[in-house]
Amino acid sequence: MSVTKYIKPTESELEILQVLWNRETASVRDVHEELAKTKDVGYTTTLKLMQIMHEKGLVKRDDTFKTHIYQPSVSKEKTQKHLLSKMIDNLFGGSSTELVMQALGNHKASAQELEEIQQLLNNLKKH
Repeated sequence: MSVTKYIKPTESELEILQVLWNRETASVRDVHEELAKTKDVGYTTTLKLMQIMHEKGLVKRDDTFKTHIYQPSVSKEKTQKHLLSKMIDNLFGGSSTELVMQALGNHKASAQELEEIQQLLNNLKKH
């Protein structure tokens, strides 16, 4: 039986993936300009990180044109699920209840967010 090993992105790689998840495809310059809005990062650093991410299989690269275009090869949902599972196991002793209590205790949820949470709870109770 073949098991695909999940590649855990670094914090910097996650920032790049966020840009790519939002845009679907982008050049290194596009990603760099987006990152530069919130942090001091050099273009060559962004380029090198994206090259490493390509080697790791986190992004795909279309190099048919002079400007390489990148797109994520890992889904946002799968990445969130994997990282959240690891965090619940490592930080909350496997208790999702502790995670939710901590999250809601430290963050004021809007009425809409609370309604969505309630709907999720109702659906989980049905199954």
